[in-house]
Amino acid sequence: MDLVGACRAFVSVSERGSFTVGAAAARMSQPVASRRIAALEERFGEQLFERTSRRAVLTPFGREMLPTARQLVLAADVLEHEAETAKRKPWRLAVPGICSTVDLARLVADARGHGVTLELRVGPSPRRLELVRSQQVRAALLPVPPDEAAWSVPLGLAGARDPGVKRVYVETLRIGRADPVPPRRIWIQPEDDVPHVRDPLTRLRDAVGLRPAQLVVADDLTTAAAEVLCSRDLLLCSPAQARELALSWRPIGEIALTRGYALTGAAVGDPQHIQARLGDAIARCVGAEGAVA
Repeated sequence: MDLVGACRAFVSVSERGSFTVGAAAARMSQPVASRRIAALEERFGEQLFERTSRRAVLTPFGREMLPTARQLVLAADVLEHEAETAKRKPWRLAVPGICSTVDLARLVADARGHGVTLELRVGPSPRRLELVRSQQVRAALLPVPPDEAAWSVPLGLAGARDPGVKRVYVETLRIGRADPVPPRRIWIQPEDDVPHVRDPLTRLRDAVGLRPAQLVVADDLTTAAAEVLCSRDLLLCSPAQARELALSWRPIGEIALTRGYALTGAAVGDPQHIQARLGDAIARCVGAEGAVA
């Protein structure tokens, strides 16, 4: 039995003294209101109304039950209102600054299609971590090693010129001591300044004999991209970033590097349903080839 619906019919009929008028006020038909009240009477084992041809008059038992029934209907109305308010409350998510404006807009639009009002906070990974720890957002996309990632983004080297090869080998950037040409550099953007990306590349630099200054961590992506566009330097980036910057991207010959992301929730967050509903849109934002199971 729908207890709330039955109590709603009971309260409405009692306030108006008529099954027909009370049912209409409760937005149900008169037969439905009668059935619900009859079910309530059967459950309680007592009559709530003395039915006459013209009016519905409360019995003494009905008068005793009316205040509690009103409280139940009011509580149900408050609950429904709170549920609607909670659904409209913005769901704050911290995302990387590497995401393009159009992809972020599509993410917000996709969220609305799932009944979620998404509010984004864009920033570097340390800032995103701070936001989720301080519970200023409900979840954040944070960099993680590939084996912990929900979304994996292949990284390679991109330059202003087509290298004419299928892979770029870091060892080809090595120059001799007397070489008058400035050494070519590999620029690491802040998003990839994490141990599982930076450290393997640093070890490779040392193993193939590059100079320490040939591997540079940029202050921001714009600075790194500008250096690459006006020189023969290379940018460590994803294929999607290379396309956006009009650079020629190739995988690294000696090692495979991956930018991994996982959705980390705050203490009050519940990122699982966001990941389930918006996983593809998030993958598109970060340039992932697809979500990892």
